Amino acid sequence: MSIPATEAVTSTGLYNAPTTATGNGGDKDMFLNLLVAQLRYQDPSNPADSGEFLAQNAQFTALEKMQDVADQTAALLNAQIAFGAAGMVSKSVTYQKADGTSVSGVVGSVSYDANGPMLLVDGEQVSLGQIQSVSATPSPAPAA
Repeated sequence: MSIPATEAVTSTGLYNAPTTATGNGGDKDMFLNLLVAQLRYQDPSNPADSGEFLAQNAQFTALEKMQDVADQTAALLNAQIAFGAAGMVSKSVTYQKADGTSVSGVVGSVSYDANGPMLLVDGEQVSLGQIQSVSATPSPAPAA
């Protein structure tokens, strides 16, 4: 299952892992309930192959482990984005405002909320997804 790029990364630059309505625990319970129902209502004169049930269980377990790896990868990506945002402090950035104009300024600080890292650029909150370019801030000229 591939994730379209538009769903994978939010405007703040954070990765959004796709979620199911029931969650992993609900999926496992549903699978086990279906398995029990299948065993309960099978034809006694033509019982189901136990190897098939084991194969289904193995496939479900493998899928569950792959979901765990995907969740851990998403968490790692979010942490990497957060550290990258922290590295922008004292850098000069150009970002796009909601009206489409480009503005430049120096990142003073970074705060984190549910929407991801928010950069404070010359007194204005800017999401990471608005940043167009980053450059080193020139050091001030020494006083003569």
